[in-house]
Amino acid sequence: MSIDAALSELSAFLGDRLSRSKSDLEAHGASETHFALAPPDAVAYPESTEEVARIARACRAHGCPIVAFGAGSALEGHTSAIAGGVSLDFSRMNKVLSIEQGDMLAVVQPGVTREELNRELRATGLFFSVDPGANASMGGMAATRASGTTAVRYGTMRDNIRALEVVLADGRVIRTGSRARKSSSGYDLTGLFLGSEGTLGLITELTVQLHGQPEAISAGVCAFDRLDDAVEAVVTVIQMGIPMARMEFVDTETVRAVNAYSGTDFPLKPHLFVEFHGSEVSVADDVARFGEIVAEFGGSDLRTARKTEDRTALWTARHHAYWACLALRKGATAIVTDVCVPISALADAVEETRDDIAASSIPGPILGHVGDGNFHAILVIERGNAVELAEAKRLAGRMAERALRLGGTITGEHGIGMGKLGFMRAEHGAGWDVMGEIKQALDPDNILNPGKLLPGT
Repeated sequence: MSIDAALSELSAFLGDRLSRSKSDLEAHGASETHFALAPPDAVAYPESTEEVARIARACRAHGCPIVAFGAGSALEGHTSAIAGGVSLDFSRMNKVLSIEQGDMLAVVQPGVTREELNRELRATGLFFSVDPGANASMGGMAATRASGTTAVRYGTMRDNIRALEVVLADGRVIRTGSRARKSSSGYDLTGLFLGSEGTLGLITELTVQLHGQPEAISAGVCAFDRLDDAVEAVVTVIQMGIPMARMEFVDTETVRAVNAYSGTDFPLKPHLFVEFHGSEVSVADDVARFGEIVAEFGGSDLRTARKTEDRTALWTARHHAYWACLALRKGATAIVTDVCVPISALADAVEETRDDIAASSIPGPILGHVGDGNFHAILVIERGNAVELAEAKRLAGRMAERALRLGGTITGEHGIGMGKLGFMRAEHGAGWDVMGEIKQALDPDNILNPGKLLPGT
């Protein structure tokens, strides 16, 4: 392996788009959470699929690792360059290539963020639905099979990607999928690359599903005296078939943090944040039915918001909850862990997690996309405190084990990266070995994001 030889070859055609500045390296080796700084040896800024393929060929020839980089918002150390090499920053491949209104599709480059895409779509009456909170890049969202607040109605990235263009480790460029709504033609290669976290290929183009802007939108928030009642209300609402567009839970500690950080005045109780999409009549009916159900579980003070600015303020406060929770302890970091369970097991999962954290020495607000059984704990720890880090990892481990016991998964949307490698065998068994065999077939030299997701990398 000769990283220097690879960088010399890349520099010859990238010029100043191959950066070795300390600030660039640190920005691309940092993590949003607790992982130690792991900078690459250089950062490459390609502007086309052809350049990505040329970078891949050069890196493979010299055994140089490549770590794909989007917006850097992943939470499990996905973009940390733990083996050095090149961080492949897609920020200059940020064009919306086409909008196909008749087919309700858009073709985008991987560096386009979800907010940029939706700004481009404003005049069309269409929108891209997946909303993980952070203004993540489309390529990164596909690589981690992201979801978010609207998944309960519109699905995750898995449900909203029709086709991909991918550069393989040897520089070959392949296309997967098509613009058609369905296919029975061969293996689902699109699905293979979704959630592969940059370990199998480099996504250079995406064809994504769009949705029509609803005629009416109403958001709402209501409080509960007990966490258990809020979660039971969620389960009942879903089982009754009310078509929620968003259904978010925040516990009392999260509310306390959000009030302090965003200047809101929510009562210090567990809350549900919700949103309804549809016609004027259907939204009014859904709000009324929702209100009746939550009232049976002690839900009170249901406040609705129809104006765009009021809805935006509500969801901005929810999306800033992570930063609000970090602000509970000055200079803190966190393990931000998520699990997903069948909706029938949600109450048990949340209650047992709540009890674990209450018995612990560190704060751990609970929140999440409970409409699809997915919730998070933000385990806030003192930066550099090894004892607290170990305790947070213990709590996160218990959450993962609990999710598997209840028939769920160790992560509903954050992915594996480095943070959850230790639980993959328990979830997938021999299936994890099969993933490793696929990796060996497509990337035998292990240059694509080594040390993440897969066994023995």
